[in-house]
Amino acid sequence: MEKTTEDALREAALRYHEEPVPGKLAIRVTKPMATQRDLSLAYSPGVAEACLRIRDEADDAYRYTGKGNRVAVISNGTAVLGLGNIGAAASKPVMEGKVALFKKFANIDGFDIEVNESDPEKLAEIVISLEPTFGAVNLEDIKAPECFIVERICKERMGIPVFHDDQHGTAIVVAAAAINALQIAGKTFGKLKIVSTGGGAAGIACLNLLCDLGVKRKNIWLYDINGLVHAGRDDLDETKRSYARPKADKTMTEALNGADLFLGLSAPGLLSGEMIKPMAKNPIIFALANPRPEIFPDEATEARSDAIVATGRSDYPNQVNNVLCFPFIFRGALDVGATQINEEMKIACAHAIADLARQTSSAEAAAVYRGERMVFGRDYLIPKPFDPRLLGQIAAAVAKAATETGVARKPLADPVGYRAKLDGSVFRSTMLMKPVFEAARSSSRRLVFAEGEDERVLRAAQSVMQEGVDRPILIGRPDVMAARIEREGLAIRPGTDFEICDPNNDPRYRDYWQTYHALMERRGVTPELARTIIRTNTTAIAAVMVHRGDADSMICGTFGQYLWHLRYVSEVLSGGPEMLRPVGALSPVILEQGVIFIADSQVNHDPTPEQVAEVAVGAARHIRRFGIVPKVALLSHSVFGSLDTESARKMRRALQMLDECEVDFEYEGEMHADHALDPDLRARIFPNSRLTGQANCLIFANVDAASGARNILKQLAGGLEVGPILMGMGNKAHIVSPSVTARGLLNIAALAGTPVQHYA
Repeated sequence: MEKTTEDALREAALRYHEEPVPGKLAIRVTKPMATQRDLSLAYSPGVAEACLRIRDEADDAYRYTGKGNRVAVISNGTAVLGLGNIGAAASKPVMEGKVALFKKFANIDGFDIEVNESDPEKLAEIVISLEPTFGAVNLEDIKAPECFIVERICKERMGIPVFHDDQHGTAIVVAAAAINALQIAGKTFGKLKIVSTGGGAAGIACLNLLCDLGVKRKNIWLYDINGLVHAGRDDLDETKRSYARPKADKTMTEALNGADLFLGLSAPGLLSGEMIKPMAKNPIIFALANPRPEIFPDEATEARSDAIVATGRSDYPNQVNNVLCFPFIFRGALDVGATQINEEMKIACAHAIADLARQTSSAEAAAVYRGERMVFGRDYLIPKPFDPRLLGQIAAAVAKAATETGVARKPLADPVGYRAKLDGSVFRSTMLMKPVFEAARSSSRRLVFAEGEDERVLRAAQSVMQEGVDRPILIGRPDVMAARIEREGLAIRPGTDFEICDPNNDPRYRDYWQTYHALMERRGVTPELARTIIRTNTTAIAAVMVHRGDADSMICGTFGQYLWHLRYVSEVLSGGPEMLRPVGALSPVILEQGVIFIADSQVNHDPTPEQVAEVAVGAARHIRRFGIVPKVALLSHSVFGSLDTESARKMRRALQMLDECEVDFEYEGEMHADHALDPDLRARIFPNSRLTGQANCLIFANVDAASGARNILKQLAGGLEVGPILMGMGNKAHIVSPSVTARGLLNIAALAGTPVQHYA
């Protein structure tokens, strides 16, 4: 029997959870445990010191243990999304997934705890007893109204945040979507008429938060499985009763007449196109039942072309997804030691999410959601979950609100610095590049991007423009750039925010091809060939612009082979009074343990000893640009004279040349990479080494070894490359790799945006 798509998905999901090891989580040790001394510090007798400190001051648990970054994800499995009451054990895959999302999006250590207890008061007692272990509690998939009872008791008796995500996470994202939908519709919360279906935990929490934002309860019609919630019913719990109408005055169809917002968290197919036709102008329809909504978006927009629609599904625009909220609100709460997550923190979170959607989408999110147009409007009310800016934007807003409302044990002293730290944890190059960006702001340089039509270049140019110092120049066709800017929803304006050099129609064309011909006429380039190259080769055009002084520095390489670009860069820019020539390529690779610099990864295939020494000197100078003290290791298969191979002799000669130059940085060789990186191992083999500590720059004997090491670090160790940095060209030219991201281009632009003399 032929497998269906659903069968294939089911099998793939089961394999995913089973292989290569069962489940989605593991525990990692954060401290060294390699020696007897390590063990004596980690456990007996050293651990007693931490225990005694915490005994005397309970809050020291946040100082000496991981409590401050630890969240309990607790469920009894009575209301698992789309599955219902499946029990605690069966809910474990969902809770493991929740913990994985905490780690993925906010680097929070979560532990899933599934509890066989349906009595809300007993379940609350269990949760309360866990307070010594955790910095916060995320209640999950507990059915209403029991979830309200559990949360209320826990919040009353616990001194850490307790957050039922099914309620408040959904409410926050709904509120964010509503903030932006009202802006588009030209409406306000104070005058909003709402018809809501579903009186469960999420539905009530959404209404509560919307009321906190200004909605009047008298303008809300709430319907549940038994119809309109009104004062005459005797089956209402306390939470529903607060939204009861005075009497059963309208059916849902009648209530929808003139309504501004339909909020559905109930059942599939509950709403029809005919029912929404009499809604007010620009009706807002949040049909959030999953996996089948109360009404599908296409049906809603067919009935009302002016409708603004959101669902809980990922295959339609405006997915209301809790992952936009919960990792980041917990991050902010934990970082300031919040005792609770209050209404002000929730509102701050909602506004932060809404604000991010109104900003230009990030390059990282655009890469994940390629093909989707992420421009603020009816089809883009809230940002995408993989937008890396969410962490800094939301956590900082939440931490600030916690501080201002007095629930923070560790009030936020430096909001700007905290935001920068968060962004640095997501954009790994942030901290490395900080001194470079600061230096770039002190000068103003004209940067020409050779491949100006590339989306990554357009995004990088916008970022350069927003920094307000450098003025980008883009080579390309204006109509193509304008179309791509509009498609990506970028704010940059061609001809206003950046200069354009159109190869097909630029008044400088004659000057440029004649300049190129004058440089190349004794190297076989005819006038006709020069005209053709300057009409079609954007790298050559950019190099000529820099040569003539129309730009200070050029960036190229988003497509094609590195050496192809280097050929034109060298032909045009080498020589002259500055005696520029490519010395080598330096690749900073950011790893979890820190940054390592690799050279030469591109330029000299089999360098001479002189070239190796030049690369070492150039690398040391560029490493200082990052505020790092260079420590250079010359690598070979030989270890301090153990072999007499060609590479060993090359590195020994390079070492001798560095000695003769009396350079001002630490260097040593020839050696293996492990001797360069492990000072204890090096001391055993060669106790008189002049290199102290761990080397941070590895110079290889040929480009094959350097390029291989660079790519291995990127692929197997999760390394992030910045660059490569082309050394020897006076910072006038940089060639990136085709895999470069928009942020990578921005980093290179910062390097190119500072005169090289700044670091001399």
